[in-house]
Amino acid sequence: MSLREAYTAVIAQGETWKATVATEPYEAAWAGEAVFFLRLLKKGKGNLRNVRARVQISPDGMHWADEGSALRIPAGQDEVTFCRVTNFGHYLRLAATLPKGAECQVLATLSLKA
Repeated sequence: MSLREAYTAVIAQGETWKATVATEPYEAAWAGEAVFFLRLLKKGKGNLRNVRARVQISPDGMHWADEGSALRIPAGQDEVTFCRVTNFGHYLRLAATLPKGAECQVLATLSLKA
């Protein structure tokens, strides 16, 4: 039995999300599975209830399509939400559209395993 290859990447650190946002793209073609984690660093403003970040995939890191998975943007400070993804191709990122007047500061990480 061999040890699985694993890596965790920070794709958004301390960024304030408002309006339409997306994390940095991450090249993950070597991995077979991914888990996105999203943590609220401080209490958000406005209505964040039921706002979701969408998982997006890309063949080149420039042109994006929604993968179909999503995770709820956390409601409280230090709350963590997550989403598991498989069969995703080459590049991954999170994207979100927040309602007018809403904003939050997040930490987003991507854990990958081969």
